Formats: sequence, structure tokens, C-alpha cells
Amino acid sequence: MTNPTAYTTARIRSDFLEFFRGKGHEIVPSAPLVPANDPTLLFTNSGMVQFKDVFLGAEKRVNPRAADVQRCLRAGGKHNDLDSVGYTARHHTFFEMLGNWSFGDYFKKEAIAWAWELLTGVWGLPKERLLVTVYHTDDEAYALWHDMIGVPAERIVRIGDNKGAPFASDNFWQMADTGPCGPCSEIFYDHGPAHFGGPPGSPDEDGDRYIEIWNLVFMQFDKQPDGTLVPLPAPCVDTGMGLERLAAVLQGVHSNYEIDLFDALIRKASVLTGTPDLQDKSLRVIADHIRACSFLIVDGVLPSNEGRGYVLRRIIRRALRHGWMLGVRQPFFHQLVETLDALMGDAYPELRAKRDFVGKALLAEEERFAETLDAGMKIFDDVAAKSGGAIPGADAFRLYDTYGFPLDLTQDIARERGLSVDIAGFESAMEKQRETARAAGRFGGGVQLPADLVAQLQPTRFVGYDRLHEAGLVVLALLKDGRPVESIDAGDAAIVILDRTPFYAESGGQVGDTGELDGHGVRFRVDDTLKLAGQFHAHVGTLASGSLRRGDHLLGAVDAERRGSTLLNHSATHLLHGALRGLLGTHVAQKGSLVAPDRLRFDFSHFQPVASGQLAEIERLVNAEVRADHPVETREMAMQEAIDAGAIALFGEKYGERVRVVKMGDSVELCGGTHVARTGGIGLFKLVSEGGVSAGVRRIEALTGQAALDHVAAEEQRLKDVAGLLGGTTAESIDKLRALLDRQKKLERELDALKAKAASGATSSLADQAVEVDGIKVVAARLENVDAKALRDAIDRLRQQLGDAVVVLAGVQDGKAALAAGVGGAAAGRVKAGELLAKVAAKAGGKAGGRPDMAQGGGIDGPGLVQALVEVPGMIGSGS
Repeated sequence: MTNPTAYTTARIRSDFLEFFRGKGHEIVPSAPLVPANDPTLLFTNSGMVQFKDVFLGAEKRVNPRAADVQRCLRAGGKHNDLDSVGYTARHHTFFEMLGNWSFGDYFKKEAIAWAWELLTGVWGLPKERLLVTVYHTDDEAYALWHDMIGVPAERIVRIGDNKGAPFASDNFWQMADTGPCGPCSEIFYDHGPAHFGGPPGSPDEDGDRYIEIWNLVFMQFDKQPDGTLVPLPAPCVDTGMGLERLAAVLQGVHSNYEIDLFDALIRKASVLTGTPDLQDKSLRVIADHIRACSFLIVDGVLPSNEGRGYVLRRIIRRALRHGWMLGVRQPFFHQLVETLDALMGDAYPELRAKRDFVGKALLAEEERFAETLDAGMKIFDDVAAKSGGAIPGADAFRLYDTYGFPLDLTQDIARERGLSVDIAGFESAMEKQRETARAAGRFGGGVQLPADLVAQLQPTRFVGYDRLHEAGLVVLALLKDGRPVESIDAGDAAIVILDRTPFYAESGGQVGDTGELDGHGVRFRVDDTLKLAGQFHAHVGTLASGSLRRGDHLLGAVDAERRGSTLLNHSATHLLHGALRGLLGTHVAQKGSLVAPDRLRFDFSHFQPVASGQLAEIERLVNAEVRADHPVETREMAMQEAIDAGAIALFGEKYGERVRVVKMGDSVELCGGTHVARTGGIGLFKLVSEGGVSAGVRRIEALTGQAALDHVAAEEQRLKDVAGLLGGTTAESIDKLRALLDRQKKLERELDALKAKAASGATSSLADQAVEVDGIKVVAARLENVDAKALRDAIDRLRQQLGDAVVVLAGVQDGKAALAAGVGGAAAGRVKAGELLAKVAAKAGGKAGGRPDMAQGGGIDGPGLVQALVEVPGMIGSGS
């Protein structure tokens, strides 16, 4: 092998892509970490995710060969390596997967030959150090390795179903319980006898000697829910090679954390945390987590308390926890983004473009965690005080789940105080939460089309951009209870798939169309329109009359009024997006939207509330674009051409090789939705609310057209009603309201003065009623119509007047009692106000608490309160 130091991670990426470019592959960019339009996955966890529809035959590519470097994340759901990260040589949250793909083109022979050529020819790995595995029944792959490549039989291992079920094998690949799958062949690198471990399939296979570096998956089947394997329309190849593992081999190191990329991040973390030991596990955790956190934010995820945002928050806080272990108490994690950009920004320009935004998002979370840490420490102190030597598992889990305290943080703090933690109880509570999450928060795939049906159908052609009625629509498929059927009868709820349709299918935030399908005594009510497998319009509804069969012809009629209102809101959403970016900054990116007939909702990235003046300006800017009456122009072009032309791609959407570009004025976005012909058709844009959704995400709701006019009319009527109550015109209402408020404040001040005067008089009277208990003057009294503030003032005056004193007062109004107690002078060493008042409140049916010198509480005005006040001197005498 040539000089290991020459193989930087940047060079390895380049070598890989150029090798497969030379083999006729199209080089495609990495998909985001958030899978587009795929609810079955939390994150992109392998290279094949963006090609899933291609494997199922639901999507066609111009070039049947592709290669990429895909960013992946395994920190939630089924694929979760988080707890091992930093403590093993090869576990990561974020990793890069080198992959080459064949979609019905080449198969096992070429995939095996090219893998061997790249590893041994281009990169010069010693052939005698490589070992391969095949699925135990895959004789074809075995023969190719042995006869074509010349790998000795002793270095080819057959792996059977070693995971307890049919096809559950290290050498049978499946992304999930259902979906694309097939046998695979793995290539291992032998680090030599100096490292413990045996070859794959042996009892010692989990050692560190033989390390898998490349997996060649031969995608042949679509696994059904009942476990059967249906052949895919065309056999495919899906390969995956971990960049970090390969870099370790090519750079002559054993641990992934010793490669050039991690070495730089660890050294920077060492400086930021003041930790000279570069082998410290906490530095590894921090170096790993900055990649995961940064790219999640780049791909549109922000910290929150649910879903993907919760996973991101956990990863950030795990990194901060390790910083805390290293003695860091100030924000530091965000400062690693600059180093990460220097290392990976050339390969991922989207990271470079959002570097500053990523840093701000991480800094905000660091500051938030510092506040959380303070709150959690108070809870920990309370728990520890009652623990009896061990922190209960339920409390440890509450600290973790509610206050973001990792278990190891709770353990460390407990250890410092000589306490233990009930780990079994913690794990029990954790498992209960997992079960709840699995039951209530599972990412479900919804309605799915069987692969064999997908292979038979042509994609639905949408004709609804310029017409809402279409005749001669052919019924290609009918689904009832999720299964294909030949016919449906009146009353059946079903899905109708047509060869073409004027009905828009829900996507891009725009709701699906409703309406009717009619023909020859048949009337099918369309309640919604969805998109299945990315290209089939599913008309969801109920057959109101007649009998409908596959192959029948229908007339489609979209609800024109509903569609008309919807497209006003969709076009206004584009103008709103442009106004936000123009006024607030280009960091603004869509984080979700709803385009419905009655309103529009737009979520966007921004770290602070939008000021009222800015909201007014945004509304003005959008309405200026409406009045400009720009034509709405649409064009189809290649994806890269559209991006080069400045078109904005929207969060969470999946785009094909050719895209639809919508331009209105200065707004240019990729969009498949329906729009007005000219912006003037929007009529009026009225912003009705702005607020926070989660950390770093704001939401605007607005109205257009008649709904906006109705809203303005209702607001005007409310203003007239207010003016009438104030006895003037709408123009006079502000001055009259201001005068009324000024008068109210004046009356409140006069009332406070009267109360203070009354309380002062009552104080003099109360001082005369004081009784002496063991040298302490005690006052306990019930006062009518005195609020909590007046009680505190009275107690302060009595303590000043009486000196060594205990004062307990109850201010009663409307059957309720406000309680207060104060201790002054020498009495402070003998009586605690909080404990004393707690006893009084308990007898009065309430609660109280506070400092040793001053306490407050509440209760019920009644016999219990009267008796409690009578007993106060006795409580003092008893040593309270």
C-alpha cells in the first residue's frame, strides 16, 4: 500500500466518485438527513434511502447507474448507535457512506469486479488482507469471488440465517421490516494477529481484527408484511462503504477517531475545553456529535421536545454533558462549527452556506441547557434530601426526561455526595417510555402500493394546472382496505387510481383536492387526494352510487371554489417567503407549511419573535407584490439548472431530475402546486398571527381573498363596538380608552392609600394585642378585606415596632384567606416563619411556605382558621 498519509478523507471521497464516474455512473449529491416524503424513517440511515422508490419501480431514472457520498445518521429509532459513540473505535452518530448503484443495469459480476479493482488496484490494499462473506445460498456470488476474482476458498465465508428467523442474517440486507431486500456480500479487512478477534461467522467475530469495510447488496426482492419475498421489477445493486472505516485502513490507524478528520476536530475540542489528553473519550464524543448536530441543522432540524428535534437536542446535550465532565461551564460547542466547515465545507457546500446559522442554533441550545441545568440541580437537591442514600430510579428518569439530565450526570453528582442511583428503576421507567413512544409515536407509512401493482401501472398524469374538469379518465386500480380489488359497490370507502386526473394530490403543504368522479350511474365522492409511491394520485373517498370496476371511464370534477381559495393562499405563501427573506435575512428557510382553502400557515427558521413593526412591513411588502399584478410563470428544467438560476428548494420535499419552477416577481421557487395566473388575483393578504413553534422556528398564519376581507370587516366591527362602549367614534376610541385607563390607575392608587391607612391603623391596634411567650411578643389576627401585599406591609411595621416578635396575619375576602407570617429580632433563632405558617395553613385547609423570616400561603376562611390563629402562641411555646 502506498503512503497512508496521502489518503485524506477528502481524497478518498474524490477517488471513489471519479472511479465510478469512469464506469458510467452519474454522480448524485447527498440527500438530506431528513428523508423527503418518507414517513417510515426518522433519519436517512443508509445510502439507499433516496433511491427507495427506484428499487420499488415507482420512480424511473434516466441513467441506471449512480454513485454518491451520502451523509447518514443513526441516533434514533431502529438504528441507534448513540450510547456507544465515543467509547468504541467505530461507532458514530453521523457517518458518510460511499455507494454505487445499479437500477436494473449491471448486477453481481460487475459490482464484485469493480469493488476489487478499486480496493486493490486504485488504493493498493494487500489482497491477502481481504476476506469476503456471501449469503449461504448465494452460489453465484461465491463463484464470482472464487473463480473470477481468485479469492481462496478459505477467505470466502458463507453466512446463514444467524439472527433467529428466515432471511435474518448478517448477509441478507433489509432496510426495515418490509421493503427492498436481498443477499449481500461483505468485504472485510484483516488488521492482523496483533488485534484480538476471529473472522466473520466465528465465535470471536466481534473482535477488532477483521473489520467490514464494504457491503455489496444485491437487491432482488420486496419483502411483504407476511414475510414473503416478491421479486423486484429489475435486480439492482446497492453498495455501502463507510468512509470513516475505509480512511482508518488507508491511513494505517486502527480507530476511526485517529483519522485526519477526527484528529482535527479532537484537537480543536481539546483547545476549547482545556483538555490536553487527546485520548480522552469525552473529546471523541464532542468531535463526533458536532458533525451530527451541524448537519441535522443544515438539513432543517432544530432542537425541540419531540420527533427529530428531540433526537437533535439529546445529541447536543450529550456533547455538552461531556464538556461539563471536562470542567467547561461556558458555551463552547458552537465554536467547533468553523473547524468542521474547514474540513467538510468543500464536499458539502450547504454546510458552508449555513455555517453561521448552525453556530447560532447551537449557541442558543447551549444557553438553554445552562438554564435547564440550574433547574435540574434544584430538583436533584430536593430528591437527594429525601433519598435516604439512593436516588430512586423514577426520579433519575424524571431528571433525564423532563430536565435533560443524562443518567451519567445524575450518577456523577450522586457519587460526589456519597449517594447511589437505582439503575434498574431508571431502566424500567425508560422502557415504559419506549413502549409508549412505540405505540403512540411510531413513524407509519400509511397507505402503500404493492410492488407488483406499481410495476403494472403508469404514473398518473396531472392535467389540473389549467382545467378542473376532465372526461374519459380510466380507472387503473381500485383499493379497498388497502388491497387491490376488481370492483367496489355503493357505500364502499376506497381509493381510485386513474390514468390522468385534474385533482391535485396533497404535497408541498398544499391540501389535496376534493370533488366528484361520475359516469354511467356511478358517483364517487372524492374527500381527499393523496400521492402514493411518489407518482400515483390516490382519490380517497366513498362510492355514493352505482358499481365501479377497474377499466371504467369517468368524468372528474374538482371542487372549483375550494381549489380557487387554495391557490390564492399558495401563491401568497411564495410572496410571504420572499418578504421574510428580504426583511429578516436569507437564513429564513421554510420549515413546513399548510396551504388550505381557508388560510395559510408558514413555519420558518428565525431565532426571535418578529417585531410588530416588522410584521407590518412584511404585510406591506406582500400586498405591494399583489398590487404589482406580476404574471405567475412556470417552467420545467433540470434540477441543477433551477438551483443555478436561484430557485429555492423547499424543506421536506423530494425533487426529481426535472423540476417545475414557479416565478412571480422576484420570488423563484421549486413548486409543483397550483397558483393564480397573476399575483393581483390574490386580492388582499392579511397577516393574522405570529408565534413560536419550537426553538428557532416561528409560525405565521395569514388570510387572502374574501377570507382576508371578511377578517378586516370583522375587525372593523369590533372596533366600532369598542368605540360605542366608550361613548365616541372609532377615531376617538384610543384617546377615550387612554383617559379611562388613567382614571382607573388614579382610583387604584387612591384605594391602595386607603388600604395602607387602614392597615396602619390596624397595626397600632394589633401591637396593643400582642401576647408574650417566653420573651417573644406574638401577634396572631384575622383582618377583613386585606390583600397579601397589605399583610406583608403590616408584618414589616409590626416587626419593626415590636422587635423580638412573631406575627401571623390572615387577610380574608370572599371566603378565602391570604396568610402571612414574619419573625423578627431574637425570635429568628427560635422560630421559622415557613414551618409555623405551614401548620396554620394546614388547619385552615391550605398550604404555605417561605423563608425562615417571612412566609406566605393561603387557606379557607372559617372555624379552622380562627382556631389556628388562637393556637399560634401555643405553637411558639411548644418550640416551633
